[in-house]
Amino acid sequence: MDRDNQTRVTEFLLLGLSGQPDQEEIILGLFLWIYLATIIGNFLIILAISCNNHLHTPMYFFLANLSCVDICFSSVTIPKMLMNHFLGSESISYVECMIQIYFFITFINMDGFLLSVMAYDRYVAVCSPLHYTMIMRPRLCVLLVAISWIITNMHALLHTLLMVQLTFCFNNAVHHFFCDPYPIYKLACSDTFINDLMVFTVGGVIFLTPFTCIIISYVYIFSNVLKLPSARGIRKALSTCGSHLTVVSLFYGAILGVYMRPSSSYSVQDAVATVIFTVVTPLVNPFIYSLRNRDMKDALRKLIIRF
Repeated sequence: MDRDNQTRVTEFLLLGLSGQPDQEEIILGLFLWIYLATIIGNFLIILAISCNNHLHTPMYFFLANLSCVDICFSSVTIPKMLMNHFLGSESISYVECMIQIYFFITFINMDGFLLSVMAYDRYVAVCSPLHYTMIMRPRLCVLLVAISWIITNMHALLHTLLMVQLTFCFNNAVHHFFCDPYPIYKLACSDTFINDLMVFTVGGVIFLTPFTCIIISYVYIFSNVLKLPSARGIRKALSTCGSHLTVVSLFYGAILGVYMRPSSSYSVQDAVATVIFTVVTPLVNPFIYSLRNRDMKDALRKLIIRF
């Protein structure tokens, strides 16, 4: 069929996760409460760090940035889903879908880069504690975050520009609750070879670079920890990394299972798996860091008492 004679898609239909109205009602209610808890939890962390001078350190600076990204990450996907439900609609315009894809890619990669930067911070704290303040200077911390934002935005722009080059016709039903790039690729009636190639080359580099940095950081951390003479010293060193390692495992474990294969193999089960890093991870981050961190618990307690 001639490409010019094809009916172009002007909107997509977001069918949700289950496709069953009764189940979708339950999922929507759950997502609403999760979203509210995510916003409140991460906002409290940002506020606690901002209001407590003892937390004005590199580790908490990166944590505040991670909480900010998690708020934005959740806000990219869940509000549109809730709005559609309240309006009795399933549609999202083509432009809105492309915007959602852009910010989804930006924030998911930004999460990875910030976790990588935090791993480097923990490496310096454990392996070079005497030089920590000299290495992790405020200027370097700001620079690391700024570079991460630039790289992730350029990467998102590349994939979004390639996405708008695709032609979508006839089928516009997305078996998901947001415009995830992979199910959108499957709807294209034009060749997605370049898109898949960019996902596995540029996307692979953007994904694997911070992941590799995290692995290398923890190899050095554990190798140094094992040299400590006392069990108490080992526990103290590992306690500074426990929260971060938990978040890394949850975040990267889900992503590796969903995106590190061709878009043609994407299924409804993968759509359900994306809930882990799009909905669950931004929710549990503030709880993991606050419940396992005495300084955060004290700061949150003082913040609540103040108000």
